[in-house]
Amino acid sequence: MNSAGSKSRLAPLALTVGEPSGIASEITLRAWLLRESHALPCFFLLDEARWVAESAKALGLDVPIREIERPEQAHNCFNDALPILSHGVVRDEASPGHPSPANAPAIIRSIERAVTLAQDGHAAAVVTNPINKKSLMDFGFAHPGHTEYLGELAGPGHRPVMMLVSPALRVIPVTVHVPLSQVPDLLTREAIETACRTAAQALKRDFGIAEPRIAVSGLNPHAGEQGNIGREEIEIINPAIAAMKAEGLSVFGPVPGDTLFHAAARETYDVALCMYHDQALIPLKTLDFDRGVNVTLGLPFIRTSPDHGTALGIAGKGMASPISLIESLKLAGQMAYRRSWVDAA
Repeated sequence: MNSAGSKSRLAPLALTVGEPSGIASEITLRAWLLRESHALPCFFLLDEARWVAESAKALGLDVPIREIERPEQAHNCFNDALPILSHGVVRDEASPGHPSPANAPAIIRSIERAVTLAQDGHAAAVVTNPINKKSLMDFGFAHPGHTEYLGELAGPGHRPVMMLVSPALRVIPVTVHVPLSQVPDLLTREAIETACRTAAQALKRDFGIAEPRIAVSGLNPHAGEQGNIGREEIEIINPAIAAMKAEGLSVFGPVPGDTLFHAAARETYDVALCMYHDQALIPLKTLDFDRGVNVTLGLPFIRTSPDHGTALGIAGKGMASPISLIESLKLAGQMAYRRSWVDAA
């Protein structure tokens, strides 16, 4: 166990079940097997022990399973077994590669229980395994993804902001899971300003950056060329940047998207605020696909997640890499440890 869990005896991390028909079980099992070599903080899985044991057997992974009744019991067994905490909803057996809406209640309940445990202080952070949005929506799930649902669970007054983190780059998309055709209509000064403020607060509190530098991208090619290729920079982005500077934040831009991510440019900022999903995620995944972590800012609890999907095409084949989950667990532990010191100061 690393300093995130050993020095101050933080509560363990709560890891959700994710999509049972995807690679969630495999990457969880493999992450536990690599706990010592990667100095992982203590975590427990919200799932059913019998199905986790079946998954380990099918994959040929020697992972002892230990059922626990309370999160704090994870500390007593984590070195020797993967702690499993039941979340109260029985799920069906999963068929690799074939998600079923029948398992949606267990998946949703796992997220809800993790959030409750984090809010009550019984979990130091929430780490979410990937979900299959279509099967959840077929069941009636009314949210585009984890980020929006976590915002609802957090309660009124919380506006979640997605930040993707890798060793080489941090990015925030202002608009997220929407069609590209809708981005210009959804892009507002308020959304950009909220993302800037939330990012600055999080980088100070959770990443130890005293004066965060925020680069803001343009929406249009060449950042609009003074209005010749679109006016969003003039009418929306520039006024938002000016407002943030007036509040004392270190914000600059709009920077053309095609010049924002080369090595020298990345040295000039701590996070890049991008206008739409792929503008942010393509450079991050190109630079370091395996180690990307999804962090939700603006919540009253810490949440991280692997920056990849359920990988249904390789589910059950023993091919899944646990690296992004490992990085998610490590980052959640580091954030929790740093926050415990900042909040106590």
